[in-house]
Amino acid sequence: MKKWLFLTLFLLTPLWAQAEVKFEDLSFDEKLGQTLVLFVDVDSAEQNRKAIESGKIGGVLIQWGNYSLKQTTDLVTKLQIWAARSPHKIPLLISIDYEGGTVYTPITLGFEYLPTNMMFSATQDEDSAATAAYLAGLELRRAGVHINFSPVLDVNSNPHNPIIGVRSFGSDPANVTKMGVALMNGFQAAGIISVVKHFPGHGNTTVDSHYRVPVVHDSKAVIEKIHLAPFAEAIRQGVPGVMTGHIMYPALDERNISTFSRPILHGLLREKMGFKGFVVTDSLDMKSTTFFCKIPDCAVKSLDAGGDMLLLGRYIKPDTVFSQMKATLLKRKDNTRMEEAARRIFELKKDLGLLDGPLPVPGPTDKAFLAALQDVSDKAVTLVRDRRRLLPFKPARADGKKPTVCAVFFAPARFADQLPDFGKPFLENGWNVRTYNAALTPRAKDSRRAAACAKGADLLVLTSLQWADKTNINQKNAINGLIQENPNTVFISTMSPYDIPNYPEADAVLATYGMSRYALQSAAKLILGEIKPHGHLPVELEEKALL
Repeated sequence: MKKWLFLTLFLLTPLWAQAEVKFEDLSFDEKLGQTLVLFVDVDSAEQNRKAIESGKIGGVLIQWGNYSLKQTTDLVTKLQIWAARSPHKIPLLISIDYEGGTVYTPITLGFEYLPTNMMFSATQDEDSAATAAYLAGLELRRAGVHINFSPVLDVNSNPHNPIIGVRSFGSDPANVTKMGVALMNGFQAAGIISVVKHFPGHGNTTVDSHYRVPVVHDSKAVIEKIHLAPFAEAIRQGVPGVMTGHIMYPALDERNISTFSRPILHGLLREKMGFKGFVVTDSLDMKSTTFFCKIPDCAVKSLDAGGDMLLLGRYIKPDTVFSQMKATLLKRKDNTRMEEAARRIFELKKDLGLLDGPLPVPGPTDKAFLAALQDVSDKAVTLVRDRRRLLPFKPARADGKKPTVCAVFFAPARFADQLPDFGKPFLENGWNVRTYNAALTPRAKDSRRAAACAKGADLLVLTSLQWADKTNINQKNAINGLIQENPNTVFISTMSPYDIPNYPEADAVLATYGMSRYALQSAAKLILGEIKPHGHLPVELEEKALL
């Protein structure tokens, strides 16, 4: 353990030392504050200091950013020092969105790149998923994190879903349930509170709830059979937290999105499905909520519907939101719902041991974590098709010279530090390696440079990156052009496998469900024959895409 971590615990211990605090001791302001969660990062934390020190905030969600793990841990320490100056010295609940793929990137907060849910699903290995989640949970605890808003239990039944994609375990409810519960239990075993999302399911939406209000017209029977099934099993296994989705389900409530719907959050989730834990709203600054109300009013509506932990969003003024919520609630004779929500969060902190002082910090497990990540990647990489039986690839050279592979990655710059690892297995096998990181939306110069890389190479490897359903036309055209010019080509879909039908002329196709160094090494090892393909497509594609 680092010396600075010991120092952190030493500094915090006297601040937290106090007589036992009871919920009844809290003021109205403190009770309301327990339900509110601010979004903070290393750069913006200071502007929230006053609200935290006054006890008007119960938790924070740490936002992504290009920060080191030490910066992240120092941020958590600072936030808890501020909370220790609040009237009853109640610590904050520290939460994070630690899921792979579109929500998490390799540069985020210093944590390792977690496999996407779809990558976990492709392994069909519950033990590997639970092990990786357990080790990830220990890493989060070492940084002072208590809650992970993961896993996503949305069944991606709609291939044209613009937002979920590889965040889902796939299109089969049984598989989503199996793998989702495995991840949930792994986090729980590590002492991290797992919050499943986005209830009652975001998988059949055709619009992004960050920008518009999704409406799902499924019948009650379909909702129960497809979308609720994973949540039902998670509840049966004791999941502590459920996050709402900002989605309209007319079959369940004709007037309100789920976050504002008492029939859904109370009638369905609590009474019918028997959920006993706490309900978290998705971020209340999303367009799918602010279409109906301003953030303080949205927060009150969510509270009334059954929300316990209210995610206020980014770029808000916490004192303004708090004062407007307080003014609305004080006009009422009965604030039982607010008291209920606040008590639930207070008791959660008590059960975690937060009111007794800093929690014990696990020892380092980073080596085991890295090994688990590589294991998952190796098991997940999927051979979608191999028409000409190119794989494992054996270069046909009679001149005794080293074979050459050219790898062209169509990817955002933020993945640049992951790409070199693709070449390691080739270098270890005596190959020459050329690489080119083309833009995600390539221009003519990218195609020229890619063609130059491919010229004279024994093998060309092309990777695509599509976040969800939306095809990048420039990327599609560039890749298809290169495939036509180079017969010995292996195409790798590195994120959403729904882009595979865009490349019908690719003879050899792999899917990795994520662009991490581990996934790229797995793909390289499969191409060379060092590992066999074990992955299974977690979603349904057109039959012609598989042949």
